[in-house]
Amino acid sequence: MIRICLATVSEDKTWKASVNMTVLAFQTLHQIIIMLLIILVGILTYKTNLISKETNRKLSDLVLMLVNPIVIFVSYQREYNSSLLKNLMISILLAVITHVFAILVSYLFLHGNKQEEKAAIERFAVVYSNCGFIGIPLANGIFGSIGVFYITAYMTIFNLFVWTHGVIIMTGKKDRKTIRSALLSPSVIATVLGFLLFVTRVTLPGVLVEAMSYIGDMNTPLAMMVAGVTIAQTDIKKLFCRPRNYYIVFLKMFLVPLTALFVFHFLPIDREVILTSVLAAACPIAATISLFSIRYHKDYIYASELFALTTILSVISIPVIMTIAEMLV
Repeated sequence: MIRICLATVSEDKTWKASVNMTVLAFQTLHQIIIMLLIILVGILTYKTNLISKETNRKLSDLVLMLVNPIVIFVSYQREYNSSLLKNLMISILLAVITHVFAILVSYLFLHGNKQEEKAAIERFAVVYSNCGFIGIPLANGIFGSIGVFYITAYMTIFNLFVWTHGVIIMTGKKDRKTIRSALLSPSVIATVLGFLLFVTRVTLPGVLVEAMSYIGDMNTPLAMMVAGVTIAQTDIKKLFCRPRNYYIVFLKMFLVPLTALFVFHFLPIDREVILTSVLAAACPIAATISLFSIRYHKDYIYASELFALTTILSVISIPVIMTIAEMLV
């Protein structure tokens, strides 16, 4: 009788895991299709001369300096819950560990590109995930609002790192002026201010938050259109023909998240915290790579190629990573 019950429980867990993976696969596909459609619009606007290279640069600055900081700030305008604060802090710690490890991987495994400009883009690509547009909807679809809350911790660390380490990579400068400028960027200020208001339980008037949310809603379509305009300037056929691109894909979408998963599953941490952290790390390259490449005058075409390739391949890679995670955690 006990064996039958245990077998039933085991089958039930297997069935639930299968259902979760099916949902995850469809959620991933849904988000990728949305991204690709908006990117396609960006490509068409460039091909029909509605958006020029200079206009695209201005749109990139608009996203980075205004829209993205507002998205970050608004994400912290939620009801305070002390029981969640502990797991939020753990999520922040896991995000720091993941980013530090990814940075080490980017320097240890990327030596083959002699072009300094492309080497910077590759290192950036391995470290930074599209944890916002891809990560948040997936976390919401699989884990609900709690998943979204935990993944904002990853976004917090992402923004602190990308506006310091990421800027240093792209500019090639490590002087105090560059670091100070990065730390005083709108996104870092929004991250720190938003977190402080959350822990001190300060909420802004609803009408102001709603207005800011409308601006924040422009983040994804604008970022994807900028990426589309940039991709329109590339040879898309060559996208899948460069072996080194797949090496970057392996480092970013398999080595980093799987290593993080292997380490985290030994720790006494809530399952949802581990899974959302791994999900964020497994997301494709951040759209920021195209925006930064444009802003800091790097090879934005190569950056957009890597962004597009990992976005497309994430339809396969994310379900694979999360299936392994479901088995271990």
